[in-house]
Amino acid sequence: MFKTIKNALKTPDVRKRLLYTLLLIVVFRFGCYITVPGVNSIALNEAMGSSNGIAGLIDMISGGAFSRFSLFAMSISPYITASIVIQLLAMIVPSLEKLTKEGGEEGRQKINKYTKLLTIVLALVEGTGIYLAYKSSGIFVNQEALTGILVVTALVAGTSILMWLGEQITSKGIGNGISLLIFIGIVSRLPSGIATICKLIVTQNGFSTTGLLTAIGIVVGALILVTGVVFVQQAERRVPVQYSKKVVGRKMVGAQNTHIPLKLAMAGVMPVIFASSFMTFPAMIIQIFVPNIANQTGFLAGLYNFSIATSTSNVGIGYSIANAIVYLLLIIGFTFFYTYATFNPAEVSNNIKKNGGFIPGIRAGKPTTQYLSSIISKLTWFGGFFLALIAILPMLLRFTNLNIAFGGTSILIVVGVALETVQQLESQLAMRHYKGFLE
Repeated sequence: MFKTIKNALKTPDVRKRLLYTLLLIVVFRFGCYITVPGVNSIALNEAMGSSNGIAGLIDMISGGAFSRFSLFAMSISPYITASIVIQLLAMIVPSLEKLTKEGGEEGRQKINKYTKLLTIVLALVEGTGIYLAYKSSGIFVNQEALTGILVVTALVAGTSILMWLGEQITSKGIGNGISLLIFIGIVSRLPSGIATICKLIVTQNGFSTTGLLTAIGIVVGALILVTGVVFVQQAERRVPVQYSKKVVGRKMVGAQNTHIPLKLAMAGVMPVIFASSFMTFPAMIIQIFVPNIANQTGFLAGLYNFSIATSTSNVGIGYSIANAIVYLLLIIGFTFFYTYATFNPAEVSNNIKKNGGFIPGIRAGKPTTQYLSSIISKLTWFGGFFLALIAILPMLLRFTNLNIAFGGTSILIVVGVALETVQQLESQLAMRHYKGFLE
């Protein structure tokens, strides 16, 4: 990885992309410290000091921006939710499905436009929910309607800026912009995590042997998780393909033996990101209509506790179990969805057949499609279940009394995005060092 970065800095075009990406990341981190107008800083510190649940989850994704009630407090979560909704609608609405499959570049731009518009709508809803949820806590300078409008507008503007930053990184920088912003937000919380581990070792009463053993266990467990994630993200099943001899122009092209690389986790970490956003969205909506929902009972209170159970232990064991089951199913479901969205067995089978190729022992056409579908299904089941298991693992480790909620998901996102970014960097270098036929 370090060699790749070194080579990237030596290549002018790639170096320019890297510096541009770093510049936008600096802008993102700077915005995380700009407090929204109309917020009382003293009251904010008192209110956020005891915040948990969904507040802690959003704060983790936003890199501490939520606890500061900054311009980027909502992070990119409205955009993620909007992407989920648009892609699900594309499966049931014929016009959207046509744009996705047959629209080409123009169709992609229209889908992107619809996603942005829905992002603004969801940002308005989420921003209003956040304002109403913290209105009674006294963090705002006054209770006037103008203050509420100012706060919500600033939050929506912050999300819009992050959406633009993500697009700029994707088009002119290195890596997937949206994923990279989430990555930076999580990594920025690493120092506080290290400080928490250090407090286990050195307590107010002095050195703690039990704390040391716990800290070692956490570090070793994290290393094992990282190793497992890297293995799953990089593992692939290579399906052999043979091409017979054929005439191209006036030349006879010889037979070729190649393979189709099928990733074990073809969807990457996007299922985890989408499932996380999907699970927390109900709590955001409920907060709009019931600002003081945390201290109430009933159906809506139960749904709220279920929604935040992913990120807090301050709910009943029943909510945690139900949340873990639904969270697991969502990750597996989104894994299948994104896998088949990026890899079409029928299309791959037709391309192999058109080029005179075949999989040894498998007839061309429909049998090849069925064979590839069978392999993809098995790989997706294993990869999806692995991702889901790691994501819900912190919920099973809360007996340690450590604030490690959502740690599994954090590791998945950080490792997955890091690997994806390095791969894109390597592909950029390969393109610049490729020697064409005229050289």
